[in-house]
Amino acid sequence: MTDAKQAPRRRSGRLWIALVLLPVALAILVSLGTWQVKRLFWKEDLLAAIESRSHAAPIDVAGIEAAIAAGEPIDYRAARAEGTFLNDRERHFFATFGGRSGYYVYTPLALDDGRFLFVNRGFVPYDRKEASTRPDSLVTGRQQITGLARARLDEKPSFMVPENDEAGNIFYWKDLDRMAASVDLPAAKVLPFFLDADATPVPGGLPEGGVTVIDLPNNHLQYAITWYGLALALVGVSLFAWIRRKS
Repeated sequence: MTDAKQAPRRRSGRLWIALVLLPVALAILVSLGTWQVKRLFWKEDLLAAIESRSHAAPIDVAGIEAAIAAGEPIDYRAARAEGTFLNDRERHFFATFGGRSGYYVYTPLALDDGRFLFVNRGFVPYDRKEASTRPDSLVTGRQQITGLARARLDEKPSFMVPENDEAGNIFYWKDLDRMAASVDLPAAKVLPFFLDADATPVPGGLPEGGVTVIDLPNNHLQYAITWYGLALALVGVSLFAWIRRKS
């Protein structure tokens, strides 16, 4: 008899708990969906800005430096530079390109003002890492390079990324300071960004330029639909439970 009297109380207690938790859960789900919508607009603006920067007329080194000084983003900005490659100081960044394993060749470009810019000249297969295997690639004399500016990294992207092997000249992340120091270039004279060369053919066909891939994931719409869908489903389940309880 006691259990029979307590049963309605338990049901009533569960009902009140549900009435309290339901709006909280709905608020959380709707907030998450709204946040993803805001992220969607932010990502679309970012992609549009990158598209505009990458297809604009190339600006020179001074223009990139001015943008950095003004706090403007330089990643993927079309840029150009002129100078002479220091082929005996190229650095190698482990990479995959077109389904092949190999390296991106970063070569210091000596500018007229005595400073240096590391240029990602492009991809070479694993067995063409050493410059001696591709002598035609060691272009001499004044060169004009066009491509995309890339911001430097100030720290390793993830703890899962291996440490750079400076002795073996294999870099797993683009530590500009160490790249420069490993070839005895003074940090004060190395420009604080990279230049990824475009796909203009080079003697011997290597390195293969134009390796920069602009592929920023934009899944925020799907995420927003998921959160809003869960909110709608919660409302539906709650209404069904309420109708069933009343019947």
